[in-house]
Amino acid sequence: MFTSSRCAVSRFTFSRFASSGLASRRPASRRRALAVAGATAALALAVSACGSSGGSSSMPGMDHATGSSASSSSGTSMGDMPGMGHGASGNGGLSDTRDGYRLVSKDRRLPAGTRAAYRFTVIGPDGKPVTGFALDQTERMHFYAVRSDLTGFQHLHPVMAADGTWTAEPASLAPGSWRVFASFTPDAGAGKGKDLVLSRGLTVPGRTAKPAPLPAPATSARADGYTVTVKGELTAGTARPLTVSVSRGGKPVTDLQPYLGTYAHLTAFHEGDLAFAHLHPAAAEVTGDRGGPDLSFHAELPTSGDWRLFLQFRTGGKLHTTAVTLRAG
Repeated sequence: MFTSSRCAVSRFTFSRFASSGLASRRPASRRRALAVAGATAALALAVSACGSSGGSSSMPGMDHATGSSASSSSGTSMGDMPGMGHGASGNGGLSDTRDGYRLVSKDRRLPAGTRAAYRFTVIGPDGKPVTGFALDQTERMHFYAVRSDLTGFQHLHPVMAADGTWTAEPASLAPGSWRVFASFTPDAGAGKGKDLVLSRGLTVPGRTAKPAPLPAPATSARADGYTVTVKGELTAGTARPLTVSVSRGGKPVTDLQPYLGTYAHLTAFHEGDLAFAHLHPAAAEVTGDRGGPDLSFHAELPTSGDWRLFLQFRTGGKLHTTAVTLRAG
């Protein structure tokens, strides 16, 4: 839009310049003639440049099987991350570059059905590996692996080597197209204190089952004998309160244990393009193993449509993960 407006202004200025007769008027001096000729040529060049810029886009609409091929470490290849524009960091985390930071990895594939190492590095604006990261919910790096149809989800906290290389070990990935996300906050440099989410496509070879349809929007879901109920209406682009309640056997659960500095962790992914959104918990005092049954979150989903929300909570030393589909109007 900005480019089109600038081109229109250039054409308008050139038209006025030509019709004013300055180009044909005999100048009072040689210097004035040279200035007029130079200005005319510059305006003509601007018009020519505008006309030659095509309407191509490196970010066409993504299909359901997003991330079938990894983007280049330089961040210039966007073939596996079109459809950007949602959620975290202003683009839903659907790029391997942002604000001069790059997510770099040689791993484009991981084997199916077994634990395997995925290694990556965050390169800063200075071209060097970033090694200083701030704590975010007790961790310096949150790593997510999400399958294209949202039937697969893993949230890990990788380990960083001294040279800035992180190693995550997703377990038992099903064959198909996946996307991996790195969520972090630099502790120094140009991006100090800024929350960033970068991602890359990942392929898990093998016989791929037909993508499963996303479950219909619902207000509750079950996992490991627990029932999770969600209350609240979501409106795209507007912050709304969201309450999650946990029960078991019809009775409220009040023994939730701390997990990542709170009593639950909630992450959302948009259907189709896998845009990322982290729903932050409302401020609440963590008082030992006495959390629940109600948990409050600040929910701001930037785009309308169906979102798959993954809630993680801990009881009896075991981490539980449940998922529910919500629609943002």
